[in-house]
Amino acid sequence: MADITVIGAGFAALTAVRALRAADKQAKITLVAPQPRMIYLPSLIWIPSGLRQPDDLVVPLDRFFRRMKVHYHQGSVTGLKDGGRIVVTDNGEVANDGLIIASGGRFLKKLPGIEHAITPCEGIEAAVRIRDRLRELDGGTIAVGFAGNPKEPSAMRGGPMFEFLFGIDNQLRREGRRERFELVFFTPAAKPGARLGEKAVDGLLSEMAKRGISTHLGHKMKGFGDHSVITEGGEFDADLILFMPGMTGNQWFDQTDLPRSPGGLLKADAQCRVEGRDRVYVAGDSGSFPGPEWMPKQAHMADLQAEAAAKNLLTELAGGEPRETFKIELICIVDNLKGGMLVKRTDKGSLMLPSLAPLHWAKRAFERWYLRQYR
Repeated sequence: MADITVIGAGFAALTAVRALRAADKQAKITLVAPQPRMIYLPSLIWIPSGLRQPDDLVVPLDRFFRRMKVHYHQGSVTGLKDGGRIVVTDNGEVANDGLIIASGGRFLKKLPGIEHAITPCEGIEAAVRIRDRLRELDGGTIAVGFAGNPKEPSAMRGGPMFEFLFGIDNQLRREGRRERFELVFFTPAAKPGARLGEKAVDGLLSEMAKRGISTHLGHKMKGFGDHSVITEGGEFDADLILFMPGMTGNQWFDQTDLPRSPGGLLKADAQCRVEGRDRVYVAGDSGSFPGPEWMPKQAHMADLQAEAAAKNLLTELAGGEPRETFKIELICIVDNLKGGMLVKRTDKGSLMLPSLAPLHWAKRAFERWYLRQYR
């Protein structure tokens, strides 16, 4: 009977658990995470408007663990021993025959004054801060932007920032307050959203122009003041700053000898194996994978990687050669509270649909469908 440990409680980790259990009814599966819950991060965009309340996005995993016959080990990982065969936590050690690391990424917080900006995807608390600040403001400038990891172009998550930008615009219009605010979108990239495809870049910029949203593009970030955004192209005032920095690996990676990419993520091969390691796999934001520069850091991609990692780990445990690869696909709905723009990109090309009301409802329906398997 295989003894498998999964680190994390997000998209990649839980998909890995489902894939492992579907393929092996007898395996012992231990999941290590600080809390036995999942936070549905894609719906953080709806907290500022009140479309979602914080508790709506918190999914306790106790029932899921019972159904999947998962042993839950509560703790934060601090390192590994014996080539990954032992996971060290602040609440004891967990031994395994095989390991899947799906502990997500960490945002780079090196820019001076970054404490003056809110990083929305850090979690529910950040989204609630945005909601409360919007309620407090009677007018002013709201700046929304993102940047990448200069050493790892794929380690970025810009899509949600477009959703916060367009969502706040529509929210202020609904509240009859839009004319009192200036919205500014900023990023060091000259073409924001280029990883989504050229059609997406044109569509996003066109949408901003249509909504009267100013842009500050193509200038390297220097930092933030308590009420300002500072770039090499100049400084502008802002009463509320939303900023998504680039991503890197978890701090506990530094306490291991696992191979790292230039940007600090775990180096993986096309089968999601951590390079040079036996029965150690990675999925989701923790990993750096071979593929095109536009390969996204998003939940859908994490799910695909987790399925491949689970299948390959079981194959390796059975003495076989892992050969399963994952499909590289970017697909998302850029929501704006009233509608959504569908963006899809594969190696065969890209597609973008204009904002359509049914796509907003499709995104909400997908949330319900996806979370049903964990509730």
